Amino acid sequence: MSEPTEQDPTGVDRPGHAEGMADDSVDRAEGMAEDHADPGVEQVAFDINDFPGGARSAIEAVLMVIDEPVEETVLASALELPVEDVTSVLEDLASEYADSHRGFMLRRLGGRWRIYSKPAYAPVVEKFLMGGQQARLTQASLETLAVVAYRQPISRARVSAVRGVNVDGVVRTLVSRGLIEEVIVDGEPGQAALYGTTDLFLQRMGLDSLDDLPPLAPYLPSADVIEELASEGHA
Repeated sequence: MSEPTEQDPTGVDRPGHAEGMADDSVDRAEGMAEDHADPGVEQVAFDINDFPGGARSAIEAVLMVIDEPVEETVLASALELPVEDVTSVLEDLASEYADSHRGFMLRRLGGRWRIYSKPAYAPVVEKFLMGGQQARLTQASLETLAVVAYRQPISRARVSAVRGVNVDGVVRTLVSRGLIEEVIVDGEPGQAALYGTTDLFLQRMGLDSLDDLPPLAPYLPSADVIEELASEGHA
C-alpha cells in the first residue's frame, strides 16, 4: 500500500507528486512533437465535393497552374478521383471551351492534357511573347522538320540527302527549339547521331501521336533511295 502524499504548509505537493506531474508533461510534449514532426509529409486531406463547383472546378484550377501537359492518371491521383471520372470531366470541358468564344481551348496532345491558346489568336500571342521577333520557323526548318518527322530516326546526312543541301545549322536550330532531339537506338559504336521528334513537336503541331501525321510519307524518297543518295555524296 503506497504512502499518502504529504503536503507542505503552502499546499504544494512534495517531490513525489511533482515527479508524476513532470512525467505527464513530458508525455504531452512528446505527443505534440509527434503531431508536428515532419510537416508536409502527409498530404492535405479534402473532400472534392466541398469545393465550389466540385471536381469540375478543381480540375480547372489545376490546369491553370501546370507547366507541362498532364495525364489523366496524374490528375486522378492528385484529386483522389477515379480516372474515368477525370477523363469525362476533361472531355466535357474541352467540348465546352471549343463551342464558346474564348481565347483558349483544352486539348489532349501526346497523351496529355493542357490548356492552349486558340490558333486564331496566334498573331496576338506571338506579338506579346516575341516582342516583334520572328516566331515562325523558316521554310528550310519546316522542310527539315518534316523529313525528320516522317523518317525518324534519321541522321543529318540522310536528311541532307533528301533536301539536297547541308542541314547542320537547321538541325541545331530545331534542337535548340526543342522540336527534335537525338534518340537512342541499338547500333554499332561510332554510328552517326539519329534524330527524332519530341513531345513538344506533337504539342506544337496539335497531334496526339505520330500516327496522326498527315499521309505525306509516300511523297518522300524511300529509305533505299536516301541510302543511295547518301552513298553518292549528295549529303
